[in-house]
Amino acid sequence: MRAAPLADAPLSQGAVLTKALLRAADRLGVTGATLAAVIGLSPASLTRMKKGEFALESGTKPFELAILFVRLFRSLDAIAGGDERIARAWLANPNTALDAVPIDKIRTIPGLMDVIAYLDARRAVV
Repeated sequence: MRAAPLADAPLSQGAVLTKALLRAADRLGVTGATLAAVIGLSPASLTRMKKGEFALESGTKPFELAILFVRLFRSLDAIAGGDERIARAWLANPNTALDAVPIDKIRTIPGLMDVIAYLDARRAVV
């Protein structure tokens, strides 16, 4: 019996989350510098991540923050009906309920949590 090709090998949680994180950031138009700040990595580490030379590790703070960022993306994507232009505009414009521009607010952990809570409340069934 031959070993399965590497492409068929199951991906680690870190590899899957890394891929999801980079796709979410791309769809939202989040810059590398901003994404690095949100998940607590250096811009150099993020560059290596984009090249496939670095993956998030389960149990680390960047891993946990990446989960939250992907959660933010999923909520915003659902609210925007999958329209990237609407999602990007929402992130880049001042929000009176948050008293900030969401893309600036998510640079801190409390700010990221506030934005997620806001989006979750907007998705809730009334």
